[in-house]
This record gives sequence, structure tokens and C-alpha cells, in this order.
Amino acid sequence: MSVVERQTAETRIRLEITNGDGRSTVATGHRFLDHMMVTLARYSRLDLSLQASGDLKHHLIEDVGIAFGTAIADQTPITCARYGHRTVPMDDALVEVTIDLGGRPYYRGPVPSSLYDHWFRSFADHARATLHVRVLRGADRHHIVEAAFKALGLALHDALIDSGTVFSTKGSVRW
Repeated sequence: MSVVERQTAETRIRLEITNGDGRSTVATGHRFLDHMMVTLARYSRLDLSLQASGDLKHHLIEDVGIAFGTAIADQTPITCARYGHRTVPMDDALVEVTIDLGGRPYYRGPVPSSLYDHWFRSFADHARATLHVRVLRGADRHHIVEAAFKALGLALHDALIDSGTVFSTKGSVRW
């Protein structure tokens, strides 16, 4: 279990994740952000509890990405499978996500929403993950962003599996 509480002059966030079956309780005051976090929980099969509020949509979305990334970094076992790769079709959209939970933050996108592109960058930085999101097709921004969250959830599930061995020629890295 990982619990992250983040309070700034702009936002108040309490986020908890545990390995589970994708149950979630999410309340941010922004319906689309709620929808994306519920989707992410379901597809990653992480149980998620999230309460968040903020002054601006930009600050709230960014800080939820930071909090979720921090929780993933805390939750990642040293012997995780580390890599995940999934492609998700959603109506007109086709989005590919590849992740490495090896401790090197890097993000390459974009998705066609500056707010949610910022969420993915904030998540990758704080999860200490390499994250590539490729939009292969699509015109509907909602479908593209949602397909990206679904693909991230599936890729995270694969990457977080405890393999029993460290997938690095360096061995385990201590922070």
C-alpha cells in the first residue's frame, strides 16, 4: 500500500493505492479527471482512493499526476517485471504506451490535450519511469486521452508484476 498526501497553496490531495482488482473511489470535482483515474485504476488493477481539490484545473490535474507517480514509485517492487507495453483501440483512436519502471524519468508524447499531456509528464517524472505515449490514429481528443490511460493502466499492470528477480545488469539500485 502507498499513501501520498500533497498539500500546496493550490491543491489538496490524498491518494492511496494497493494491489487489488481495480476498485476505486475518486472525487476531484472534475468529471473527466475522475473518469480517467477510475479508468487507470481498473486497467492497472490497482485499488485507488483519491480525494483532491484545487484552485485551477491545470494545478489539480498536474498534482494528481505527481501524486499518482509518487505512489507508483513507492509501490514498485525491486523485483518487478519493470517493462510494460500495450496498444489500445478506442473507436477512432489507436494509442500505444510503453513504460519502464527502472528509475529513469523520461516522457515522450504528446497526447492532444495540453492538460493531460502534462499529467503524463508529471506522472513519469514522479514515478521515475520512462514513458512513451504514441498516438497512432484518432481525431476525437476524448477517445485518444482515454485510450492512453487504458494503455498506461494495462502496461503498468504488466510492469508491476513481481518477477522474483531484478531486471537490470546493474542489480538493484538503492535511492
